[in-house]
Amino acid sequence: MSILIESERCVGCGSCVEACPGNLIKRDADGKAFLKAPDECWGCASCLKECRFQAISYYLGADIGGRGGLMKYERDGDLARWIIRRAGRETVTITVDRRSSNKY
Repeated sequence: MSILIESERCVGCGSCVEACPGNLIKRDADGKAFLKAPDECWGCASCLKECRFQAISYYLGADIGGRGGLMKYERDGDLARWIIRRAGRETVTITVDRRSSNKY
């Protein structure tokens, strides 16, 4: 499991660097985030949830059919959206109301 950081979307705020429990996200000379050791990424998605600029995607690996995909996270007030883009397929969005997400 690993993440993808899009440097062109990264604004260098450092939220992902602080959120990474494995201390694997670093900043380059321009202040942009990068993943130091992708093979050591825990796949916890902490950085994904902290990035306000959707510069980080989570590799889903091979789903049924072996095509894989990427997942992004966005927050809109109390709503959390997990946006899944699978290769060659439509985008799927899962919306969760954060106020009741741990209710059950």
